Amino acid sequence: MSKKKALVFGVSGQDGSLLARLLLAKGYEVHGTSRDAETSSFGSLDALAIKDKVHLHSTIPTDFRSVLQTVDRVSPDEIYNLAGQSSVGLSFHQPVETLESIATSTLNILEVIRFLGLSAKFYSAGSSECFGDTGERPADETTPFHPQSPYAVAKATAFWQVANYRESYNLFACTGVLFNHESPLRPSRFVTRKIAAGAAKIYKSGGGVLELGDLSVMRDWGWAPEYVEAMWAMLQLDRPEDFVIATGQVSRLQDFVAHVFSQLGMNWQDHVRVNENLLRPSEIRCGFGDASKARKLLNWSAKVTMPEIARRLVRAELSRLDGQQNCKGLGL
Repeated sequence: MSKKKALVFGVSGQDGSLLARLLLAKGYEVHGTSRDAETSSFGSLDALAIKDKVHLHSTIPTDFRSVLQTVDRVSPDEIYNLAGQSSVGLSFHQPVETLESIATSTLNILEVIRFLGLSAKFYSAGSSECFGDTGERPADETTPFHPQSPYAVAKATAFWQVANYRESYNLFACTGVLFNHESPLRPSRFVTRKIAAGAAKIYKSGGGVLELGDLSVMRDWGWAPEYVEAMWAMLQLDRPEDFVIATGQVSRLQDFVAHVFSQLGMNWQDHVRVNENLLRPSEIRCGFGDASKARKLLNWSAKVTMPEIARRLVRAELSRLDGQQNCKGLGL
């Protein structure tokens, strides 16, 4: 039997590279896209030691013709769209780019699948940001959306595009509405990586200050390598379903900071300062999810929760400072 083929838009990011590794381990022929595959560094693929195993394609997701050419050339069995501007904070400064890179890209892929008449199964990366503030009750698949950032608006748009094409054209298209999920492959602008890296540098240098925004916000943090398993599992179903993916446990950012610094034998209050310039125009006070549907239909549940995530991120940053950039040094 020939290998199943998967095409991953946004293969160079945290989720894309981890998903590519998972698919390779399952025997897939894996193709991935970047805007310019010849000049992109693909640092995450290198860190996981899989860059030479992934077929890389230069593709601009916001360009319909570019998407059409790549999908037609690869003729994949499964398509995963993880591309697009991924920072909530940055989306306030780049709202147009955020909307186009997420919503237009998703629409282009859906329309290409329909136009070519493909039977490929399609996964779209959704976001818990669409829910806005969940309050005291965790969000599930029936919770209404209340996006509070340009990023969340873009992700909500993409979600309804997927639902519309699924219902209108009978495509196998689904969205994974993922809550925060972390790994050492996160870009340094993401707050979990920023905290772990900052604390490790302070520890190594013997002092320093880490500036952060609102420490009272509460989030549901999971481990990214587990979350890509849920993405794959969604496309193994006989019929497309949308899923919330989360740990179901909520923690304050201050608690995450405390866990990180405690791993290094330091008191966070001696080194962390709140900078009001880092506050966002609007902020979700509390966000956590209920993944009961995923447990029932995908046999998936999160095993790694916030305290262990903090420990792993600290170990990874210490390894980076010691010059170790490979998957073993990063704990992946």
